[in-house]
Amino acid sequence: MEEVKRHTVSMENRKKVTICEVEDVESFDEEKVCVHTSMGMLTVIGSDFRIHKLNVDDGQLVIEGMVDELKYSQTHHRENQGSLFSRLFQ
Repeated sequence: MEEVKRHTVSMENRKKVTICEVEDVESFDEEKVCVHTSMGMLTVIGSDFRIHKLNVDDGQLVIEGMVDELKYSQTHHRENQGSLFSRLFQ
């Protein structure tokens, strides 16, 4: 039987966001984090962001900072550009 993946996003007091089923981190800085999830591209906008936890084995990402907006889109990977992490480790 095939395991069903469960994408979840939880937020605590607009200061901590936990995202599950993260496939890739496209980009991040103090004001914006863009991640590919099993449900599409998720962009988190705010201020003073820090990556608190990134577990590539289980696809979990925890961001701390002030969250202003969460937005999904259907943007796909650009094959010739690669992900942020694949570019870092080339």
